Amino acid sequence: MNETYYIPTNFTDAGRVMGLFEIRNMVESILLAGPALYLCLTLLPLALTPKLIVTMMVAVPLGGFGLLGINDDSLTRWVGCWWRWRKGRRLICYRGEVGK
Repeated sequence: MNETYYIPTNFTDAGRVMGLFEIRNMVESILLAGPALYLCLTLLPLALTPKLIVTMMVAVPLGGFGLLGINDDSLTRWVGCWWRWRKGRRLICYRGEVGK
């Protein structure tokens, strides 16, 4: 018996926000952009329109960076990999001598 299985077109949408972004990336994006948004709105001594413009110039790139991540990884996952590489790397010194 040869059975055919049909894979739905949205099978990769599970665990994603709007089918594009992982939930982990969405949380990291909120954690990056949220404090910047709050600080800009409360501390900037400007009128409402310039305050919103400056806030969006700061918060939108931070949020986008958090959503996209680095090389399709979340930022925390990338930082963890980088940290393990940084701790595990070794310095190789070559003096031009060959031991016999």
